[in-house]
Amino acid sequence: MSVYPGINSTSQSELSQFLKSRRARISPTALGLPNGRRRRTPGLRREEVAEVAGVGLTWYTWLEQGRDIRVSRQVLTAIARVLQLEPAER
Repeated sequence: MSVYPGINSTSQSELSQFLKSRRARISPTALGLPNGRRRRTPGLRREEVAEVAGVGLTWYTWLEQGRDIRVSRQVLTAIARVLQLEPAER
């Protein structure tokens, strides 16, 4: 089973790439977070997305990996807000 019933491994991979790309395009300072000097990753870290969205790091990591989890509309809305998704991307 996957994030949504009927989603296949190709869709899981696409979801993973989509979330990673959106996370990479947002500066931590855009969310009021410190930029830090020793960042290995462009944009936000998974930890930062999870914290600002109000979800656990493990749970967000599993979502980004396309693991078998249940996702509520409320949580998806919070993640979309953090990742600053356009209406067409939601």
